[in-house]
Amino acid sequence: MKIILSPQRRDDTLTLSKNGSVLTINGEAFDFSQMNEGDTLPRDAIDCEWFVGDVEKVEGALVITLFLPNPENYSPEQAFPVPIVNIPDGPISLPLPLPVPEPLQSLNAEIEA
Repeated sequence: MKIILSPQRRDDTLTLSKNGSVLTINGEAFDFSQMNEGDTLPRDAIDCEWFVGDVEKVEGALVITLFLPNPENYSPEQAFPVPIVNIPDGPISLPLPLPVPEPLQSLNAEIEA
């Protein structure tokens, strides 16, 4: 499996995990085990806002492009993500944002209270 990340400024959260040809996105499983070499599953056939384009099976690997939500404090790794390849089964690590400076954490806590 190869996951290409397309950064987008948004405040929601993305969690991914893989089990064989099943990709779980924020708790929802997408099973691509029926795809054969050269198959393309059109983006319009997938009911999920996280998919950017079609899903393809190329040289035995699924190629999937997903939005990567970038918070206000996004990191260079989030702004310019590299494809995730040779993904083992289990949780998939995504690039992390920059730490929020402590004065801003205090200000945000006061605003939310």
